[in-house]
Amino acid sequence: EISACLVGSEMCIRDRLKHSAIRLLTTLLLLTAIGCSDREQGYALLDGGRIDFDQLHGKVVLINYWAEWCKPCREEIPELNEFQRSHSDRVQLLAVNFDGVTGEALKQQAAALGIDFPVLLDDPRQHFNVKPSGVLPETLVIDADGNYRQVLLGPQTEEKLAALLKQLSIESTTEK
Repeated sequence: EISACLVGSEMCIRDRLKHSAIRLLTTLLLLTAIGCSDREQGYALLDGGRIDFDQLHGKVVLINYWAEWCKPCREEIPELNEFQRSHSDRVQLLAVNFDGVTGEALKQQAAALGIDFPVLLDDPRQHFNVKPSGVLPETLVIDADGNYRQVLLGPQTEEKLAALLKQLSIESTTEK
């Protein structure tokens, strides 16, 4: 084959280069696919599980930012717990520690505040392209279609959140 290539001029050389490039490209694509399939989807939770926002499609997602030192955060947690319990079919509440506390300290702080809904280990703001407000408590509102809608600043109550849920429901109905 080599002698045929030498005799057959540059057309044979182009064919060999083309086949080598195809083999290289195929190998790179396979390695990329293998690497991507091993990557875990979603966000890690304090309890060891994972949550993927794509799996929450159809539910309103409220991402609440809290800190141990924040008195209004401490006051709103029981309201958030109750709201999650009573609206779990339509809402998923998630907690994020504002200070970036991790490990055992995060477990202790979440337990001390009595947070009964899932606590994310990483901040998902980038997923929704939202900048921090610098105010606590802060709650991001993601509608049932997975779209970022607004930031709620200050402590939330069951009543305020129920009104928000009703408003989102009305807006969703009129948009369709």
